[in-house]
Amino acid sequence: MIEGLGWLATAVFCASYFVRRRRAMLLVQVTAALLWVGYGAFTRTAPVVVANVVVALSATLALRRPPPEVRAARP
Repeated sequence: MIEGLGWLATAVFCASYFVRRRRAMLLVQVTAALLWVGYGAFTRTAPVVVANVVVALSATLALRRPPPEVRAARP
């Protein structure tokens, strides 16, 4: 089961590359990172947990920023 969680996390993260809308892509990446955090916690692998907490936080912060086209249009 734990190995299946790792494979699911991998599949979700790979799927994020096929999502066209920026916001949806970032949400999928946050989901994948949280799955990886769960996998890392179950396997007691600190680097997996820490790296994916950083990814999840980064994607969450990116969700809060306006898209590049909106930023470019601002004076």
